[in-house]
Amino acid sequence: MTPIKECLINNKTDFVPMWLMRQAGRYLPEFREIRKANPNFVNLCLNSELSKIITLQPIKRFNFDAAIIFSDILMIPYGLGQKVDFKKNFGPILEDFDIEKLIEIDEERFTKNLSPIYQLLANLKKSEDLKKKDIIGFVGAPWTLLVYMVNKASPKNGLITNFFSDIGLINNLLKILDKFIKIHIKNQVNAGASIIQIFDSWSGLIKSDFDKYLYDPTLSLVNYTKSLGVPVICFPRGITDYNQFCKIVKPSMINIDYDVDPKNLIKNIDLPIQGGLHPEVLLTNKAHLKKEVIKYLEIFKDRPYVFNLGHGILPETKIEMVEELVKIVREFK
Repeated sequence: MTPIKECLINNKTDFVPMWLMRQAGRYLPEFREIRKANPNFVNLCLNSELSKIITLQPIKRFNFDAAIIFSDILMIPYGLGQKVDFKKNFGPILEDFDIEKLIEIDEERFTKNLSPIYQLLANLKKSEDLKKKDIIGFVGAPWTLLVYMVNKASPKNGLITNFFSDIGLINNLLKILDKFIKIHIKNQVNAGASIIQIFDSWSGLIKSDFDKYLYDPTLSLVNYTKSLGVPVICFPRGITDYNQFCKIVKPSMINIDYDVDPKNLIKNIDLPIQGGLHPEVLLTNKAHLKKEVIKYLEIFKDRPYVFNLGHGILPETKIEMVEELVKIVREFK
């Protein structure tokens, strides 16, 4: 059994498994070379050969315990026919969509639109580099995808003022997203994903109606993924009550963000835990890095824990700091 599956299923491991969110990405010089020659990010995500190379880059360099596919949560809006583009130094830009046209899209067309992602997984499953390692597929949670589709850009500065003006549209979109996120999960599992992670990157923006926007939609996906016989990790970034989330949603593992107090967390949560370290710690120095990493390892040493970050690794992170991070985790007793 793979180390992360051992942690998820048997609640124990002989060592602390590790991988990093966004580990296949911009901090790697070998990735930047590919990116320079392939400026269209969406096309790169849909290139199954190049995305395989990118997915394996951090495995070959750091020997992490899992590969997470090189893709993006916004592939689902793209698969539904909403145009998605990524502008340098700005982020994603999504065009308008017609809800009636979205309702007409069927599973076959959606699957065809995203078929290179499933081919990527099939290719990875055959890779010698991933023997005894997990292949993590992922999706965006309904709320976060709803935010991007209606806001049409990252809500870094909050939601547009008329975001909730058409509740009928929002309700229809949540139903459509539930259907097609499940299809995307099923297709990834069938193609070779051994774990699914659900990213709710903007769940911290939810101020009311938690059942409607957070708990019920995520629980639906978690139950569906478990029905496929695959563990599911949830990352509801920015929420204030991880205890309540875990009681209601019951993921196989909870990924915590860097604002969570890990000591307080373990008093109430008995699920396997992943993550926590602030990505900015990797921008400091090796002494500070060691102090912060050891803090998490000590707190979670007597319970099932997968080392990861509290958000994606930052592009300006130096390779030698990641090497040091791996060394600290691997040498921890």
